[in-house]
Amino acid sequence: MTFDYDLFVIGAGSGGVRAARVSAAHGARVAIAEEHKVGGTCVIRGCVPKKLLVYGAHFAEDLADARRFGWDVPKCDFHWPTLRDNVLNEVDRLEGLYSENLERHAVEIIRQRATVKGANSIALADGRTVTAKTILIASGATPVVPDFPGAEHGITSNEAFHLEALPKRVVIAGAGYIANEFAGIFHEFGAKVTLVNRSDVILRGYDETIRDRLLTISMMKGIEFRFHASFERVTRNDDGSLHIEMSNCDPVDADLLMFAIGRKPNTEGLGLETAGVELDDKGAIVVDSDNRSTCPSIYAVGDVTNRVQLTPVAIREGQAFADSVFGDKPTKVDYENIPSAVFSHPPLAGVGMTEGQARNRLGTVKIYTADFRPMKNVLAGRNERALYKMIVDGQTDEVVGIHMIGPDAPEILQAAAIAVKARLRKEQFDEVVALHPTMAEELVLMK
Repeated sequence: MTFDYDLFVIGAGSGGVRAARVSAAHGARVAIAEEHKVGGTCVIRGCVPKKLLVYGAHFAEDLADARRFGWDVPKCDFHWPTLRDNVLNEVDRLEGLYSENLERHAVEIIRQRATVKGANSIALADGRTVTAKTILIASGATPVVPDFPGAEHGITSNEAFHLEALPKRVVIAGAGYIANEFAGIFHEFGAKVTLVNRSDVILRGYDETIRDRLLTISMMKGIEFRFHASFERVTRNDDGSLHIEMSNCDPVDADLLMFAIGRKPNTEGLGLETAGVELDDKGAIVVDSDNRSTCPSIYAVGDVTNRVQLTPVAIREGQAFADSVFGDKPTKVDYENIPSAVFSHPPLAGVGMTEGQARNRLGTVKIYTADFRPMKNVLAGRNERALYKMIVDGQTDEVVGIHMIGPDAPEILQAAAIAVKARLRKEQFDEVVALHPTMAEELVLMK
């Protein structure tokens, strides 16, 4: 049978773009469909614009600290539309680069919604049907919006980058990385922030000591937390603000309600049932270690599989798919010791096992910590302590986890993750001469 394409990709996010570009470089005839903007969640409405907001928010503390370092900093006002528009302009620039890169590799970009119509057929929004020998689903995930009266008054992280004005009072539902990151952003911009969570645990999955330190620092900064609370009703006041009623705590009035309670795979309405593609109980596409679904001609990578919802992982999966299917180079992604970070204020990062995981799996472990005030914080008069933590296998001396919170923690952790991935021992860390004076030197000084 003759097909219109060797590969048709649905979704031009990080995983889909990498898979399309590399497959085309291997000689495949490739098309990629995107109903929004090329670049996906990370570039358009996720990691990139959010990190730019984080940079902007940091200036609030940096400008205040500068006075302690001798700088005559006058009272500074923050202008949200300036940052918002500059960030959105950067997003547009990056979308152009992504599109140019695909076109340079002869990938056809179809800027409309595409759905599956059988094992080798794709239906386009304009009414056309095209065929492909192989279909790759890389449609990503979307924020979850809870179902309760008045939920329509809330927004998600998708809309946060387009706000007309900066809210003075913000309520954020959730306590994961997105919730804590935006809590820090809005707080530094001067808003009163309240996080509402159904349990009393923030950042589930991260090391307990590190997340407890973030909770302590956040509360010291003035961010409020309402634990064991569920939303019951949201109504709009006469002045346009929101009246938010919750279980187990008093009502709160706010100018903005933001939902950050998780993300669900984008599989609804994709027509996957027409090809016998199996979904799990969360709507994610079930795939094997080669990214193949239960339909032999259909593969999936990235957040739509709900394996590890991280951009670099989606890119690795897209690369592995392209090399395996079109490059005659069978490749599998290694999901062990994937580093991750939360760009909160201050940021935290980790790789490998947490203390709890290590004790459950290994039994005998050794814990090394460094709890200190960064030099800059000392002179700035900022009573905010960094915490580094190393988890070591008590039998082999192998470093099985490193977790940290403090200034530039993600930048430092990236290098440390190489050591954990390489299965280095604590002794080898100790043999490295400290780079003084730095925060990173604590990694080789922990006792």
